[in-house]
Parts: sequence; structure tokens; C-alpha cells
Amino acid sequence: MELTAEEIRVLGVLMEKEATTPDHYPMSTNALTNACNQKTSRDPVVDYDQHTVSSTMLLLRPAGLARTVISGRTEKHRHVMDEALGLDHGEVALLAVLMLRGPQTPGELRTRTERAHGFESVDEVESVLAALADRSEPLVRNLGRGPGQSQDRWLHLLGDAAALTQAAQAGERVQTSAEAPSSTGLEARVAELERRISALEAELGL
Repeated sequence: MELTAEEIRVLGVLMEKEATTPDHYPMSTNALTNACNQKTSRDPVVDYDQHTVSSTMLLLRPAGLARTVISGRTEKHRHVMDEALGLDHGEVALLAVLMLRGPQTPGELRTRTERAHGFESVDEVESVLAALADRSEPLVRNLGRGPGQSQDRWLHLLGDAAALTQAAQAGERVQTSAEAPSSTGLEARVAELERRISALEAELGL
């Protein structure tokens, strides 16, 4: 399955809000747009208009992944990912967070799915991820450990798997580069310190 970035965001929001704000679900186009554009718990942050969201729903409905109903004079939207892919509540919760926030460790996923589904342990999260990865059409992939992390990171595969993996690895390289100074930078720092020490010794007559 290769969904567009817009389809992933819209579906991820519908999956999240069904569990976390059931009183306001299904969602109106306006509410769905605002939720897609949240500044928190979203990576990347986007700025969709209602036309983008409505157009995305036009693609998701015939694909059997979402539905729209009329409530009064308002369209309300809901996902049917659980029906389409045979997912339980825990699997939906994990996929939603991965779709909305990118690659994460089982520990991060357990914390970030607390409102949607209470996993008893990190081991349980890892077990569900492994099951999603072992499907005939895998829905997640283990990326290995990122810099300074003690757990493997996991990535959803609902979009272009190769592009998603490359983007995740590119982000990891940028983070590593920002965190660790290069050998050239270290040499420059050492040279500057030696210069300052020499100047100080000369001033003190040492």
C-alpha cells in the first residue's frame, strides 16, 4: 500500500481522534483540517486547507479506507482502517502514532499511545510491532537504533517504503552531524586553546 502524505495524515488523524476524542467523532471537514494542522504531536507540521482534506477524502473513500456520512447539513468523516486491514485497537493506535509522528522506539510509542490504548509494557508494544511486520504485506519496519538510543526505531510502511526509509535515515544523519563535532572542528578548537595558553604564558612570563 502506497498512500500519499496527505492520505497518511488524514487517516492518522481519524485513527487518533476516534480513540482520544470519541465524543467529537466522526469529524467534520473543519475539525479534521484543524487536527491535521496541529502544531503538537505532528511531524512534519502541515498547513492544509479544507479543499486539500476534502480532495484527500475523495481518494480514501473508493479505496475502502474511510467513509463520509451526512449529519444534518454537515459531512462527517471516519476511517475504516481496522475493517480494511483487519487491525485491532492496539495495532490501530500504534499505526496512528507512527503515521502522525514518524519513526519511534517502542518506549516512545507506549507513552504516546496511552490515551488511545493502554499497553501494559514495552514488550507488548514490541510484540504488536513484530506482528505488524510479519504480515504478508508488512505495515511496519524495524529501522534499528538511532544515535544515542537504547531501543530500535520503527517506521510505518503505508507510503512509499523506500522514500520513508531514506527520509528517516537522512534525518538520523542530520541529527548525528549536529550532535557530534567533526574531527576538523575538534582540531580547530584544540589549536585555538593552544594559542590562548601560549598567549597567557607569554603574558605571565612563564
